[in-house]
Amino acid sequence: MATLRIIEREMTDVEFARMNAGFDEHTVEHGGRVEVSERFGFVAMDGPAFVGCSSGLAYRFDAGYSRWFYLSDLFVEQPCRGQGLGAALLTALEERVAPLGVEEIWTWTAGYEAPGFYTRMGYRVFAEMDRWYPGGESRFGFRKTLGTGQAGTGRFA
Repeated sequence: MATLRIIEREMTDVEFARMNAGFDEHTVEHGGRVEVSERFGFVAMDGPAFVGCSSGLAYRFDAGYSRWFYLSDLFVEQPCRGQGLGAALLTALEERVAPLGVEEIWTWTAGYEAPGFYTRMGYRVFAEMDRWYPGGESRFGFRKTLGTGQAGTGRFA
């Protein structure tokens, strides 16, 4: 065997694919089922202009989906905030993934971003990493059991 080396660099596409295949092989070796993620999302437009989005990942196992959904993105442009658009984008995504068998949704947010918003939307904190950000703010993990909490405003169709 050649001398092993540790090199600081990004993986190539081929190396990244091999790593993922290795994780799948390891999962199967231990009796697990291989998961494949599918992205679901919505975009908010003001005429031709992008003003926000919501998206995340559902994980498919065999013929069905995991009961968990990861909300990776929820964004609203500054001039459109405070008008219910974030709630509408989040509600649209929740309503889209619930029929897939998704029961729980989770996300991360910064203490200076949106903890109050997620609480109003029926989410609860499941983790806090204190002083995560340079300004001393925490990073929060939020989760929600779908079918509970406040509904969105429905103002943005």
